Amino acid sequence: MMKSLKMGSAFVGIIVGAGFASGQEILQYFTSFGYMGTVAAIFATALFAYLGMSLTRLGSRMKTTSHKEAIFGISGKIIGSIVDYIIILTLFGVGVVMIAGAGSIFSQQFNLPAPLGSTLMAILVAMTIMLNVKKVIAIIGSITPFLIVAVIGLAAYSLLTMDNTFASLNSVANEQDSALPNWFLSAINYVSFNIAVGASMAIVMGGTEKDEKIAARGGLIGGLILGGLIILSHLAIFSQVDSVGSSAMPLLLIADNLSPVLGIFMSLILFGMIYNTAVSMLFSFSARFVVMGTTKSRIFITAVVLVAYILSFLGFKNLVSLFYPIIGYLGLFLVGALIVADIRKPHKKNLS
Repeated sequence: MMKSLKMGSAFVGIIVGAGFASGQEILQYFTSFGYMGTVAAIFATALFAYLGMSLTRLGSRMKTTSHKEAIFGISGKIIGSIVDYIIILTLFGVGVVMIAGAGSIFSQQFNLPAPLGSTLMAILVAMTIMLNVKKVIAIIGSITPFLIVAVIGLAAYSLLTMDNTFASLNSVANEQDSALPNWFLSAINYVSFNIAVGASMAIVMGGTEKDEKIAARGGLIGGLILGGLIILSHLAIFSQVDSVGSSAMPLLLIADNLSPVLGIFMSLILFGMIYNTAVSMLFSFSARFVVMGTTKSRIFITAVVLVAYILSFLGFKNLVSLFYPIIGYLGLFLVGALIVADIRKPHKKNLS
């Protein structure tokens, strides 16, 4: 069980990024639908549990060390190529959103120019990828449990101190910008997007576990924990939507309203998660095209981070609403391939 718990925790760490931690994703995908957003969050939890289990079990079953091997193995050359490029696009796009997110933290929490935060993040990300400082990433990655505790605490605070009923807040919630036209499509799109983000690492992670049942249970636990965090975050924002709905980072604003010190603590957690996610995404993206540690790779990384930095000026909130739904739709290719593979249950084999 301990192995499954560790794998589940790692799965959560892979999926949870700055968009989730800030509350902006949750606001657009769930809270903007009010009551039905709660139904959507519960539905998304079930999907995350099933697909998380499918990903880690697939990796264990096929003993793969690369998402490309697994994807091509279960979906063939044509669909496999499509999914591979979707994952590549996702890696770069999420990197762009993370750099923009750093700017939003500086602007909202510290009243500093947003470009300052984005510039600092871009420089840190480029330097880290070039130096390949894995220990730094491991340390930053360990902040995920703090985020979980923070989300639980903020949800409890928000629900206990809410001045209005959910019935009165439902209309306010429905006035917020939504990423998708209805709650059902929103839930599916959100899960699809996040699975596209986490598929690569989740499959490889599953491949490190010989026991298929342990791997599957780990993905299941991770999906349930992730779903629980979505529900709690949604309820926290829903209960305070009249005061935080217009914020780029509603969860951060809730923390700041509770205590300025807690707001600073939460902003540091967010910055760390943005850094971790941005490095992971842009490192994986770069490694897909060049051999890391070479002069060519450093030039490539510089160019990639520069382009990501320029695109980040579209704004964190705008990027979430524009980019995430597109990846969500494209990610349905991957979700479909996973479901078919789970039904067919391919035999264990080495695809390398």
